[in-house]
Amino acid sequence: MIKDNKILLALKKRGFGAGKWNGPGGKVEKGEEIIDAAIRETKEEIGVEIINPEKIGIMRFHFPYKQDWDMEVHVFLVKEWRGSPEESEEMAPEWFSLDEIPYEKMWADDKFWLPRILKGEKVEADFVFKEGETIDKHAIKVVRSFNFKN
Repeated sequence: MIKDNKILLALKKRGFGAGKWNGPGGKVEKGEEIIDAAIRETKEEIGVEIINPEKIGIMRFHFPYKQDWDMEVHVFLVKEWRGSPEESEEMAPEWFSLDEIPYEKMWADDKFWLPRILKGEKVEADFVFKEGETIDKHAIKVVRSFNFKN
């Protein structure tokens, strides 16, 4: 979520990625569309109903040392919503100035793709992590648009 030259991030309090700043999100339930999962997860995790989310990225994460962590993440930019971000059992939201994003307290990949998205690019990226959650290799490509279903 972006507003007034600030980005809303949330500190993950439990589960995968605990202790890292992230955007809200989670797993797609059986029979659920990706966009519907993004809307549901944001409501559950920070109490906000997002409006007109724009798909701006697909990130594929590979963990050769722990393959059950492998995932594909769909990233949405949100500029409209109803409600105020509130802390939940899972996440504690906080606004950050765009020039003070806490990359050192986020996943290692964020510093590669997030600045590009904030400049208006849409990206597809692959990241391979090695133990210690550091990046072994990565590839990022700019795309024109995304089909909402993918």
